[in-house]
Amino acid sequence: MPMSVAGALALIAVVGLGCQWLAWRVKLPAILFLLLSGVLLGPGLGWIQPDYLFKELLFPLVSLSVAIILFEGSLTLHLTQIKDVGKVVRRLVTFGALVTWAMIALAARWLIGLNWDMAWLFGALVVVTGPTVIVPMLRTIRVNARIGNILRWEGIIIDPIGALLAVLVFEWIISRSAEGGPLWHTALLFAEVVGVGGLTGLVTGYALGQALRRHWLPDYLQALATLALVLGSFTFANHLAHESGLLTVTVMGMLLANMKGVEIEGILSFKENLTVMLISGLFILLAARLDLHDLWMLGAPAIALLLVIHFIVRPVSVWLCSWGSELSWKDKAMIAWIGPRGIVAAAVSALFALRLEQNGVADAQVLSALSFAVIIGTVLFQSATARPLAKRLGVAEPEPRGFIFIGANTVARELAKLLEQNQVPVLMVDPSWENIREARMAGLRTFHGNPLSRHADTYLDLVGYGRMLALSPQREVNVLASLRYRPEFGRRNIFALQTSKDTQTSARQLISEEYQGRYLGATGGSEGLTYSKFASLIRQGARLRTTRLSDDFTLEAWKAQHGSDRCPLFAITPKGEVQIFSNEASPQPRSGWLLLSFDMGVEKEKEKVQIKAQEKSQASAEKAERSGDEALSSSPATS
Repeated sequence: MPMSVAGALALIAVVGLGCQWLAWRVKLPAILFLLLSGVLLGPGLGWIQPDYLFKELLFPLVSLSVAIILFEGSLTLHLTQIKDVGKVVRRLVTFGALVTWAMIALAARWLIGLNWDMAWLFGALVVVTGPTVIVPMLRTIRVNARIGNILRWEGIIIDPIGALLAVLVFEWIISRSAEGGPLWHTALLFAEVVGVGGLTGLVTGYALGQALRRHWLPDYLQALATLALVLGSFTFANHLAHESGLLTVTVMGMLLANMKGVEIEGILSFKENLTVMLISGLFILLAARLDLHDLWMLGAPAIALLLVIHFIVRPVSVWLCSWGSELSWKDKAMIAWIGPRGIVAAAVSALFALRLEQNGVADAQVLSALSFAVIIGTVLFQSATARPLAKRLGVAEPEPRGFIFIGANTVARELAKLLEQNQVPVLMVDPSWENIREARMAGLRTFHGNPLSRHADTYLDLVGYGRMLALSPQREVNVLASLRYRPEFGRRNIFALQTSKDTQTSARQLISEEYQGRYLGATGGSEGLTYSKFASLIRQGARLRTTRLSDDFTLEAWKAQHGSDRCPLFAITPKGEVQIFSNEASPQPRSGWLLLSFDMGVEKEKEKVQIKAQEKSQASAEKAERSGDEALSSSPATS
């Protein structure tokens, strides 16, 4: 018995969250778990029946959700990223799409036995790779920037192109019995879709960009206005020309992403969260519509088709499109290996299958099942194998265990040398050439520039770096850097060294913890180190220490021996993971861990030396006084 609409939506939300969390824990794309959950909840248990629950509202909801997802993906397409890979991307979404379409159509005809009309339509449907699968998969696989940019651009641009190709084939099939030449009909339809979609996207994107640039909208309405305009322009374009909305939202997003003076960070953050929710719900819903009997009846021919798509069609397309490029054979192999199909293929195939069935077209009922077989097969296989292959080929990014240091001053250099000596990568960012020069002379990696500049946005490479440590003596710089890099690292990975203002400012003037990183070295509720105190102790000769803990020399023994003379800063596990002592976390290092601390005993030693000097001076004065008294007592009395 299917659930109520409210119960189904609540269950989809909870299951979607569980799938996203599980994917984060096991480091596999969430699409894998979402598809399996949809099959289990739909045809498996019968709890969710999308057609019964949502009726005629199902496909409008799917279409609007796909529009939002595609717009969010196109917001990340900056033209600066395509300079080195533009030729390959252009080939993949034009010549490569045609090659893929033709080869898949032929394979579907010979292996599955589809009639020619359905074979060509199926080939057009599964041309698309799609950002809904590519982006989460890239986040997990973490290939190098060049491969990632190619796959991301291809996935987002191919979506409207693939949908347009599928619409043209669909209209050609429907219009074959109509009077007049179908080729002219198809050509006119193509021009209409491209013209309406492109022009609507340009107009709405430019209008929204001007509104954001000229501050015609308050900040709290910008995300809502963008969402409303995306949905409105998508629907309007589809009303003028069928299926032109996907092209509209893609053009609109790309235009906004590359307009100068338009701040889209807040919009992008909102759209990313909304996209995660929509992807989770859509994949569960569409997978729940599957007919397992139709899927099972496809049998071995469907598996053979899947193998042909993965091992023949995709490699041939990629190698032809990358011919003469600067890509290495390893880069080409990795790009050829990753080509999963996504939400556009699922949504459009389900929609066209329904419409073709209503028109009495043969083999229409197989279209949706075969499309989902390709989607599930490519996602399952590539999710499980892409990361090991990337490591084997040497095209995977290193684990993000390194630190970005905001500042290359004396304190920052000492901490950077300590981490580098223990194989923890550090990149120091500072606009001061003197500081950068000193850091380079010490053998440290540097980036000369303001961490808040557009130059840093374009050229600062964050590959391999997963945490930020703000070490500027200026509190405002630390706070601004924390806010700027929070989207890249997350608040839990943003740290800072306190300044004197942080400890002396009243509560009314103190900057909220929400806008700053966690304080380094502040454990057990203590105030921890400040920049001025750290720098002063360094000048006096204080040093950073490394201690290997063991069964005989535990953390408690270390504390008992050094007391408050040592301030723990970092702890490195035997696997090389770095944990940080802060005002919100106090790691408990165990045997085999490295403990990195700051030896502040120099201050007490100086006090002891001063006390001894004072005692010696006082003793000398007392001795001199006693000697004078003795001299007076031994002299002869005078009358």
